[in-house]
Amino acid sequence: MNHLKVGRKFGRKRGERKAFFKGLAGNLIKKGKIETTEARAKEIKPIVERMVTTAKKQNLASFKRLISKLDKASAEKLYYEVAPKYKNRAGGYLRIIKLGEFRKRDAGKKALIEFV
Repeated sequence: MNHLKVGRKFGRKRGERKAFFKGLAGNLIKKGKIETTEARAKEIKPIVERMVTTAKKQNLASFKRLISKLDKASAEKLYYEVAPKYKNRAGGYLRIIKLGEFRKRDAGKKALIEFV
């Protein structure tokens, strides 16, 4: 039974799913916004927002934690460029815009996730 389980599986095992989220988060941080499915956007939003909150602390421990969660280029961009912009903001760093379109391949709902 799957009662009280949180999160989507996306048809992947734990390690694959973790790598998938790491890649999605890295691309979102590098590009500033990405167009993906609604489910992926909703799943990645709390992960990236937690990373921004960690990066806002601006200490060595938070930087090393980001490097362990992301690739080095994404971690550096988040730490040095993105996080200082949100220094006075108490959360809500991302927005999801539902595009109202569907993917041709599998009719997945498309959404745009971007930094505020």
